[in-house]
Amino acid sequence: MVDILHRVGVVTPSPEKVYDALTTVEGLASWWTDDTTGSAEVGGVLQFRFPPGGFDMKVLDRRDSELVRWEVVDGPTEWVGTTVEWNLRQDGDHTIVMFKHKGWREPVEFMHHCGTKWATYLMSLKALVETGKGAPSPNDVHVAYPD
Repeated sequence: MVDILHRVGVVTPSPEKVYDALTTVEGLASWWTDDTTGSAEVGGVLQFRFPPGGFDMKVLDRRDSELVRWEVVDGPTEWVGTTVEWNLRQDGDHTIVMFKHKGWREPVEFMHHCGTKWATYLMSLKALVETGKGAPSPNDVHVAYPD
């Protein structure tokens, strides 16, 4: 198994704004894809749609201002059964976001693409919290896969 890993520092006095952006449909739609629906509560399923397709994520765990964990229950074959996790901690005036997309069976080309796309979306999350404006799909940075 292989994982996509990223670390981002977000200028904010506490992890609450980052946590809210990860645990509300409105927050998620403001940095990942504007076509986000479903339930962000533990046990709920979030639906994320993009022009070429989408993913359904079951919310496995969330701990206030500390952790969010999902399991991919529908989407591309390479994603189904993987988990997406954010760990948050405060370090001075930054919230440190430790991101993991875990459990890929092998490092196929699509995984390389997704690693790059996750990085662009994490920058969108950072921009949302720091400036109030993210760049969710379809207004995201395109890296040509199909996007």
